[in-house]
Amino acid sequence: MIVHGDNMKQCEYCAKEISYHEMYCSDDCESKSKAFFEKRERFSKPFSVINGIFVLAIGISIFGYSFLPEFGVWGVVSSLTILSVLYFFLPFPPDVMINKIKLKKSVRFCRILSAVLLTLAIIVTALHLVKII
Repeated sequence: MIVHGDNMKQCEYCAKEISYHEMYCSDDCESKSKAFFEKRERFSKPFSVINGIFVLAIGISIFGYSFLPEFGVWGVVSSLTILSVLYFFLPFPPDVMINKIKLKKSVRFCRILSAVLLTLAIIVTALHLVKII
């Protein structure tokens, strides 16, 4: 049983309490964490470019909606869908979030955000198809 005290800290992956001299609670947490950081290192530049382009595209599409409603709606829907897929397959939370709630919960949050974006895209599509927007 782990006793709560000043010399206890959390596993960098799953946030379980561990001794002060360790970073991870198990080899599994360590390997998952290393795999995440290797993947983030490899895909961080394409992720940033794609993320920036489609977040900007949402703003442009919302502005364009006032002039060309079809362009605006389908621009927003396609951008939300692409961002949803991006965040699901490349869940790269910011380091601040990782430090605060640890890696496992941060990645889960990104995947939940992905589902929310996809749901929003479906709602916008449905509202457009029934001529509400």
